[in-house]
Amino acid sequence: GWFHLPCRIEEGYMLSGERQLEIINIIRESGVAEVEYLAKTLGVSTMTIRRDLKKLDESGLIERCYGGAVRKTEVTYEAKRIKKHESKIKIAANAAKYVHDGMAVFLDAGTTTFEIAKNIMNINNLTIVTNDIEIASLLVNSDCDLIICGGTVQKSTKSVYGYYAMDMIKKFSFDIGFFGAASINDKLQVMTPTIEKAFLKKIVIEQCKVSILAVDNSKFDRDGLHIINELSDYTAVITDREFSSEESRLLDKSAKT
Repeated sequence: GWFHLPCRIEEGYMLSGERQLEIINIIRESGVAEVEYLAKTLGVSTMTIRRDLKKLDESGLIERCYGGAVRKTEVTYEAKRIKKHESKIKIAANAAKYVHDGMAVFLDAGTTTFEIAKNIMNINNLTIVTNDIEIASLLVNSDCDLIICGGTVQKSTKSVYGYYAMDMIKKFSFDIGFFGAASINDKLQVMTPTIEKAFLKKIVIEQCKVSILAVDNSKFDRDGLHIINELSDYTAVITDREFSSEESRLLDKSAKT
């Protein structure tokens, strides 16, 4: 049965599974935890903590960073697809109005951009480039010229990123690009859990004549690990969020700088 651990935890006394569960709880509660702090709190060596963090990171339960670990913010493709589905459909319908015959379009990986793909797949003479395997699979059955980025596949989100994807993207020029976001913080900075994704998104936006961020309200007021850019770096934002007066002030200020 269950038992209560004594207040004093000696090296090796806590079973590794219990210790790792405690590490997850600490990180989920505070958002971030340093190796030294975890070692002191759990009464084990920093080497033991680093081994635990490696194992938890490989299992997708936390994400390692310099000197410690942060709460996992990457969500699986299936979970993203279900969340705020009605909002995504409306956002996608509005986004599709900006796409016309003969355009070169970039579709960022994500479930909102998947809905945009559904809306634009029958427009004539489109060239669509994407780093999303699900979007590519959908568009195989359309008349568009389809190009998929090569590179490393993140299986949980069914997206492609990394050096080869970035190198390929630099060779394109897009009439319009549609982008998603893992989270947007209270300073209206767009964030992602993965540094490679941050680099890729920055490069793609530079290759777009028009860049549109398509995000539902659930992405706001959430922190991530890596800052990609600001909301004002996009040509437009399509969202169901009602911006507060403070947020509107932030947008106006950043747009003028």
